[in-house]
Amino acid sequence: MSKPDTADSATPAGARPTFTFRSAYDQGFARVAAVTLPVHLGDPAANAAAVVAQARALSDDGVVLAAFPELTLTGYSIDDLLLDDLLLRNVLAGIEAIREASADLLPALVVGAPLRVGERLLNCAVVIQGGAVRGVVPKSYVPSYREFYETRHFAAGADAVPTTVRLPGVGPDPAGVSAPLGARLLFDVEDVPGLTFHVEVCEDMWVPVPPSSTAALAGATVLVNLSGSPVTVGRAEQRRLLARASSSRNLAAYVYAAAGQGESSTDLAWDGQTFVYENGTLLGRTERFPDSPRATVVDVDLEGLRAERLRQGTFEDNRRALGVGAGAGSADAAPAAFRTVRIPRADLAVPRTDIGLRREVSRFPFVPNDPERLAQDCYEAYNIQVAALVQRLRAIGNPRIIIGVSGGLDSTHALIVAARAMDRLGRPRTDIHAITMPGFATSAATKHNALALARELGCHVEELDIRPVAEQMLAVMDHPYGRGERGREVYDVTFENVQAGLRTDFLFRIAGARGGIVLGTGDLSELALGWCTFGVGDQMAHYGVNAGVPKTLIQHLIRWVVAEKLFSEGACEVLLAVLGTEISPELIPAADDEPIQSTQARIGPYALQDFTLFHVLRHGARPSRIAFLAEKAWSDPTAGQWPAGLPEEEKVAYTLADIRKWELVFFRRFFASQFKRSTLPNGPKVVAGGTLSPRGDWRMPSDADAGPWIAEIERNVPET
Repeated sequence: MSKPDTADSATPAGARPTFTFRSAYDQGFARVAAVTLPVHLGDPAANAAAVVAQARALSDDGVVLAAFPELTLTGYSIDDLLLDDLLLRNVLAGIEAIREASADLLPALVVGAPLRVGERLLNCAVVIQGGAVRGVVPKSYVPSYREFYETRHFAAGADAVPTTVRLPGVGPDPAGVSAPLGARLLFDVEDVPGLTFHVEVCEDMWVPVPPSSTAALAGATVLVNLSGSPVTVGRAEQRRLLARASSSRNLAAYVYAAAGQGESSTDLAWDGQTFVYENGTLLGRTERFPDSPRATVVDVDLEGLRAERLRQGTFEDNRRALGVGAGAGSADAAPAAFRTVRIPRADLAVPRTDIGLRREVSRFPFVPNDPERLAQDCYEAYNIQVAALVQRLRAIGNPRIIIGVSGGLDSTHALIVAARAMDRLGRPRTDIHAITMPGFATSAATKHNALALARELGCHVEELDIRPVAEQMLAVMDHPYGRGERGREVYDVTFENVQAGLRTDFLFRIAGARGGIVLGTGDLSELALGWCTFGVGDQMAHYGVNAGVPKTLIQHLIRWVVAEKLFSEGACEVLLAVLGTEISPELIPAADDEPIQSTQARIGPYALQDFTLFHVLRHGARPSRIAFLAEKAWSDPTAGQWPAGLPEEEKVAYTLADIRKWELVFFRRFFASQFKRSTLPNGPKVVAGGTLSPRGDWRMPSDADAGPWIAEIERNVPET
């Protein structure tokens, strides 16, 4: 019987709603929007109505936070009209209209408005949600250079200001409402764990130390910028550069909304640019120069951002060094103190249903979809491996390289790395001793490819048949195969490991005799799944050149080497032939009417297992969350992008049942195989996703129990 989509059947009164597998909010995301809309210059009533119309649509879409441009209610380009008494009164009426309408709407609305505070005018962002003005954030830095003349009208919010502001005519009380005021306000949404947002206004982003940077240190995960920002050639790219850098440096999301249509064209033009970056990655953007409202609506990965901050310890060190803190005290308590405005769960309850996921989830997190980025990554990955091997060979006296070649992906890639390393060292490729060691299930095709490539590369080539020694060993062990028995029941783990162990044993003994080192060929994915024979087996080598490269990337590396024509035409033809070969350890013989032994049929599709591996290594993500993301990535083969060059037959779909099945396999094998990773040979880290070296990114006890992770899958991931 299938499990329901919700994990728990009962929820105590007053507790959070039950966990729903397909709920983006339950899976650690928050839907945010950056909105631009045509402005009615000097008409707060019309602009407030436009904001409310957008807010209703965004509320229906499950948006929890929506940002509008700088001076939303008046327009940015009205100059001295900003000081007009009627305009300022109408601004308050516009705020009241939005406040009243917001009582029945989900999102926290961040709108721009000029507000009189004492005898000064401040350029403010007003946060309105659930029928209340939650806070008012003044623009900290007011520009007066080139085309900007803001100090003619506004005071700087970075100067000392009152901690609260009264807004007459706003709210049911005739005296108006009082709201927190200051640039150091954090807005914490209690119903969305991890959603703490900060607001800055336009120029604040352009100064050397933006307010948002200290806000991020104080706990803000989403940074909002309301911008006027007239456009000139190149300015849009500058905005993106600043926002991308801020999101990356601050491990946060950056939500940006600029003014557009309707602003005055007396001396300037406006493009209505909106976008959202998250930790350096563009989540979404709208077209520029629109003639109607536009909204970038995306789902920000709060759980992922918090995981990054947890791992990057210097983030917290920086906060402590600068004395940045957040609390409920006075803004005058300390120079870097922030006040937290809490938006209670009762006032903002997000939908915990399947509202989809508004962000691209890469099917291959180790392999970029963009062709240019993929080519760049392949260039870097290949040369990282080559440079690391060159350094190791130089450091230990330039020994020969002894490598077992099978005609499969991993040994093929290790061989072309070794060949390039010899070229860099100015040494002959004959110093690479490429040895193919056919066993009981070696196919003619893979053996041919192994020998052909080694010869094309100019290596010293040998064939060493391990079958006689393997038969002798199996006989001495009194294994059924050694007694002459045949059949699937005989081809057990011992039968496989005898072959794998003999190959490694021969390579080490040959290396010792010839003054060489054994070059390991096993990859990152195999190490994660324990798909290697421990000790005297392919787990061991003198140097593991592929240990930092996931299986899903290796085929693209080989394809890139072919495209770059780094080797002869004949070698490239063999490389292409290798790419079309079924991934198999070739240890178990198959009858004529049987398929060959398939690695992926045994341990799962590498596409799915590498997906899980990335999210475990990089984010330490919950298994159910990984399954949620995998379903978004893999359920529809027609959706989204595929990496360039990927064969059509590999553009497949996986059901949630597939994902669940293979995720269970992953976690069982991942925990059970740590002892193999604890004694890994040296090898370079290659991808940003991480490595499994016990001296690098990953340390865990070899006797850790997978039970809690398995239980979380069984509890929270539906079977169908």
